[in-house]
Amino acid sequence: MTEWLIVVLLIVGTAFMVTSSVGLVRLPDFYMRMHGPAKAATLGVICVLLAGVVYFTFEQDYFSIREVLAIAFIFITAPVGAHMLTKAARHIGVKFHDQTRIEK
Repeated sequence: MTEWLIVVLLIVGTAFMVTSSVGLVRLPDFYMRMHGPAKAATLGVICVLLAGVVYFTFEQDYFSIREVLAIAFIFITAPVGAHMLTKAARHIGVKFHDQTRIEK
């Protein structure tokens, strides 16, 4: 049963990371491109790390606190970093896509 959980976590994590990469390449402006690394890549990396936690805990009988701390660190810092990059881009005047509607 744990093998199936590990496989599902790895597939879901890989799917999120591939979706993130495609979004990073295909979206038209900087602000839209920030969603890829901030959202999907974060979830992808967390799923892969969770697969590692499950594997080492149940298959190897070794609990790794490092992976749990890495999950917490990524979960907190990736969205905050993306937010700060977006604020900096807005501050220096990076242009929006032509069809982007800005609500104030």
